[in-house]
Amino acid sequence: MRPDRRPLGRSSLRVAPFALGGNVFGWSADEATTFALLDAFVDSGFDLVDTADSYSYWVPGHQGGESETLLGRWFARSGKRAKVIVATKLGKWERHRGLAPDTIQAAVEGSLRRLQTDVIDLYQAHEDDASTPLADTLGAFARLIEQGKVRAIGASNYSAARLGEALDVAERHGLPRFETLQPEYNLYARAGFEAALQPLARERDVAVIPYYGLASGFLTGKYRSEADLGKSAARAGAIGKYLNPRGLRILQAQDDVASDLRATPAQVALAWLMAQPTVAAPIASATSVAQLHELLAAARLSLGAAQLAQLDEGSAE
Repeated sequence: MRPDRRPLGRSSLRVAPFALGGNVFGWSADEATTFALLDAFVDSGFDLVDTADSYSYWVPGHQGGESETLLGRWFARSGKRAKVIVATKLGKWERHRGLAPDTIQAAVEGSLRRLQTDVIDLYQAHEDDASTPLADTLGAFARLIEQGKVRAIGASNYSAARLGEALDVAERHGLPRFETLQPEYNLYARAGFEAALQPLARERDVAVIPYYGLASGFLTGKYRSEADLGKSAARAGAIGKYLNPRGLRILQAQDDVASDLRATPAQVALAWLMAQPTVAAPIASATSVAQLHELLAAARLSLGAAQLAQLDEGSAE
């Protein structure tokens, strides 16, 4: 069954309600695994793949660009470019730091080359650049859209104040606007998004593509004690901060709902996100095809009002 499509803001782009995170491509998923994941993802009717030019600079021996490069190789080998909405990001990588017009132009050429494509569907500012006027940044994005190199633009890690200002500048100057927002948002990390960003996204019709949808894997339920951190050397450092009474309370609420629905905790966590106002597609990554299929099943999971309330109450801060 083909998942329903959701609009990315006011753009022409529509996506299935789950985004595959490309941060693992070439890191915890080698080339063969990456290709298998991408094949399984699009063959299941999903389309939004999110990456960044900087991925995966943090891996010893890597310098950045590895994720885009693998995605590009898969496009060339599979011939499935037309089945994918490609979302990538710029601005955080040392090679192309910031959002000055010249930086944006150089960064997009590198991403297009690595991705082996003529156009990036969703090009996102990876973080705000307060040193560059918003009109200059949006003007540079406008030129990329005019050149046919980018279809729509988005923002990641922007505050509500700066996102609102960017939307106002775009409207005032007739420039392309950020159609999407990529914030940290999940059952554990709620307040930072829900206080100001969610109302703004709702009011201005901005689609939300949350990252850390599974809180670095904590919301899969695999990590419930310090002893469990040994299950993943790659994620142990990030997961430890969730092992507290509130984190365990969230896992209990997930367990209860998962039991009712014959689902897994990860599916419940993603289905909760998919049910939130303004959310188009939460991002999560997988390192095996079996794990990916488990996550994709969240799009078929329907949470009732009582179950949503149970998760809301269990995750209250």
